[in-house]
Amino acid sequence: MEKNQSMANKKCFCDTGLPFDDCCGLYLRGNQKASSALALMRSRYSAYATYNADYLMETTYVSERKYYSKPEILRWAVSNKWQKLEILSFTENTVEFKAYFLDSDNKPQVHYEFSTFKFENGAWYYVDGKFE
Repeated sequence: MEKNQSMANKKCFCDTGLPFDDCCGLYLRGNQKASSALALMRSRYSAYATYNADYLMETTYVSERKYYSKPEILRWAVSNKWQKLEILSFTENTVEFKAYFLDSDNKPQVHYEFSTFKFENGAWYYVDGKFE
């Protein structure tokens, strides 16, 4: 369900200012693995914005996947209009961020999360997050 062909010159959803195809598009289309926890987090935000539930499941750490449902991820992604990503802080394996979106009633919402990531077998994975 990815909105892809028409995104060639579109700016990436993750707010780097780069074109989608030169930023998160590289990861979402499977051409490259994210090079850092921060790059993975940005690409996961873009995956929500492009309704790419497969990518979100694949980049979740294996032991954590049982807590997620692809249909539920997709339902939540599609029911919101993703506005902006704001990175608050990051380390090698953590990212603190705010994701801004309009909910199904078109009301502005902010999702705050302090996420933890793990590097294993040559790839970064989302492990879990603390929310406010």
